[in-house]
Amino acid sequence: MDTFDQLLYGFGVALSPENLAFVFLGCLIGTVIGMLPGLGPISAISLMIPVAFTLDPASAIILLAGVYYGAIFGGSTSSILLNAPGVAGTVATSFDGYPMARKGAAGKALAIAAFASFTGGTVGVIGLMLVAPSLSALTVSFGPAEYFALMVLGLTAVVSLSGQNLTKGLISATVGVMIALVGIDSQTSTLRFTFGRPELYEGVQFLIVALGVFALAEVFVMVLRRGQDDRSGTLTSLRLNRREVREMSGPTGRGSVLGFLVGVLPGAGATVASFLSYSFEKRIAKDGDTFGTGNIKGVAAPESANNGAAVGSFVPLMTLGVPGSGTTAVLLGALLVLGVQPGPLMLEERPEIFWGVVASMYVGNLVLLILNLPLIPLFAKVLRTPRTLLVPLIVVFCVVGVYGQSFSVFDLWLLAGFGVLGFLMRSNGFPAAPLILGLILGGLMERSMRQALLISSGDFSTFLTKPISAALLAVAALSLLGSAAGLWRRRRAAGGGAPLPPVPERPDGGRPGEKADPPAAGPAAEGTSAGPEPGSAGSAERPDASGHGAAGEPGAFMGGVTGSGRQRDG
Repeated sequence: MDTFDQLLYGFGVALSPENLAFVFLGCLIGTVIGMLPGLGPISAISLMIPVAFTLDPASAIILLAGVYYGAIFGGSTSSILLNAPGVAGTVATSFDGYPMARKGAAGKALAIAAFASFTGGTVGVIGLMLVAPSLSALTVSFGPAEYFALMVLGLTAVVSLSGQNLTKGLISATVGVMIALVGIDSQTSTLRFTFGRPELYEGVQFLIVALGVFALAEVFVMVLRRGQDDRSGTLTSLRLNRREVREMSGPTGRGSVLGFLVGVLPGAGATVASFLSYSFEKRIAKDGDTFGTGNIKGVAAPESANNGAAVGSFVPLMTLGVPGSGTTAVLLGALLVLGVQPGPLMLEERPEIFWGVVASMYVGNLVLLILNLPLIPLFAKVLRTPRTLLVPLIVVFCVVGVYGQSFSVFDLWLLAGFGVLGFLMRSNGFPAAPLILGLILGGLMERSMRQALLISSGDFSTFLTKPISAALLAVAALSLLGSAAGLWRRRRAAGGGAPLPPVPERPDGGRPGEKADPPAAGPAAEGTSAGPEPGSAGSAERPDASGHGAAGEPGAFMGGVTGSGRQRDG
């Protein structure tokens, strides 16, 4: 049978009444669990495995797959509304989604996330259907050296996530890498940075750091600003105009393809894909300086990428029997227990499973869109909750999510510590995104580098002699050089008297309270006035919030507070 006939056969399996019910049930459970910080797709699938064992293999994997991509789809809700990522893959969504919600555009942000997630999932399914065998061969060609180079390329995103203060961004990324090294070294069994605490032997969980530096830090800001509520009291419509559709179409398409390709690589996963997509879009966008202040591109890119990666991780699972992420590792165990051996022969020996799952993903993405869009107004009403109730709600989500992972009180103290760290970073202008990126990539990069050096007997040239590794490292170097050159040009322009991209505190660029210099003679000074009126385009106090808290401003922090403690509302 050709691909079209095989897909029709798969729809025959997926559209049977019982499997259609399992698709809906899996998507519903995954969406609800994805919204709750701390659970995530691995916990959701683990909870559903006892139910799956009572079903036939095709129905079981259809149910578990629906729970997986449903959790990724629903994880953006808490990221956008509460700045508390439901799953690791939606951390990057909060960078612009939460500022949009603070400005009253929560409904629109959730709608953008829903459409981008649907597009990413659909593109991923098309890729899974058409190019799974070919991409599985590419996956085999990725060894430790190639993975190390890919992680180095991912870390270059620090430049774009740091705003104009690259030094603080590098410090944050270094702290993230240091946190990733805590625990027992997997190769030498050496204890590192555990300070004699057995609770740290297995390292610091990603969830603790993410909820601490984002959600709990936001709680501290709310408590210190009690009596002041800068959230918008109105919620914008869910409808997107033509301009917004055009703006999000490019990032959504590119993020979907990039996310699928990253998801194909075992070990990368939706989190890496979302950060890479966000960083890439910020670099190429003309309005890249507004990322982190509520730019719709910053919501569409990571959301399409993480859903594309979730589907892409099924390529190595189905065609090679190699899990592409922690969640697909659980799925692999479930398949083996059900008597199914994933691998190259699966497409011929068990076509009802492979093509049934592919067809169910088409149906599941449509179910998720229909399921989530009508509920967006209900979700958005979370922002109308009084702050006296919202703060305890966020704290409960964080505590239950962290404690439910390990039932350890020590983890709760860690959560509080990272909450304080996140608040101090906000207050002093240190971006949190590079810290999270360093935490995600640090352990993967170290493990891949050491494996590559063991294979090459300590020869560092192995990273340059392999074509794929050398190409990725070259792209990373060019990316850093290009960013460094841009920073150098801006500083040189600033030294020469040219205006900086951020809005100056006074039209003439002088310090507050300093007497303004008279306008210089010449054509450039003709028609100038002594000072613009408040509210004009040149005024320091602009009535619109389009540039307020921009990512290019050293004190800005993804919708947080500046070094002076003033709250950023976008």
